[in-house]
Amino acid sequence: MTTERWTPAPRTLVGMVHVDALPGTPRAERRPAEIARRAADEARRLVDLGFDAILVENMHDLPYLRREVGPEIVSAMTRAVAAVVEAASDRPVGVQVLAGANRAALAIAHATGARFIRAEGFAYAAVADEGILDEADAGPLLRFRRSIDAESVAIWADVRKKHSAHALTGDLVLADLVSGTHFMGADAVIITGSHTGQAVSAHDLDAARHASPLPVAVGSGATAETLPGLLERCDVVIVGSAIKVDGDWSNPIDPARARAFVEARG
Repeated sequence: MTTERWTPAPRTLVGMVHVDALPGTPRAERRPAEIARRAADEARRLVDLGFDAILVENMHDLPYLRREVGPEIVSAMTRAVAAVVEAASDRPVGVQVLAGANRAALAIAHATGARFIRAEGFAYAAVADEGILDEADAGPLLRFRRSIDAESVAIWADVRKKHSAHALTGDLVLADLVSGTHFMGADAVIITGSHTGQAVSAHDLDAARHASPLPVAVGSGATAETLPGLLERCDVVIVGSAIKVDGDWSNPIDPARARAFVEARG
């Protein structure tokens, strides 16, 4: 297992694998072995189509728990991420466990050889649809990373994340939040629109780039048509909805859409 923390190259494309609903969640239908197999199949397809990295997320588990998820989620997600890491060959793999279960994601990444996590609520407080993320996770999370010897796992932190209200930090502009997230120890920042599939503002991307030397990732709303312009303003684009059948995140990957996305990078 590598001990060097991964830094994405410019123009990196990250494809989403939304694992099927995990055991115990309201929409669960499949057993862990089948969930892992299907996740690995999607990862292979993304690699074959030319994506640079994979991000595995439990988005089908909605409605989400706040911060703490059960052992049934952690164990099933570990099995799925391990299968994706193997299927992705040399491509870096990331982990996100909703909602804001960053320590679970970090432990899963460390156990499976995944290279990064996507962390909600890393710095500052917000009101999300699952409740108030009232304690910034940076302090506990970075101490946990050190305690389990997972320093090789990078932390990509959402800034002013989608599906949340941000009145608590309403007196801060986005550049302030990015600068503070950098100060708190993130390895990259993720900028999103207000909801899944909503485009990111060019102004926000420019502000993020000027506020911090950290890599900047687009975390929502990218399309094949908007990709060239986005890559002029950011280092990484994470895409889920735009490469799925009918542009719906909950559907399987549409090879034609995914291929068009990679080709748009040029």
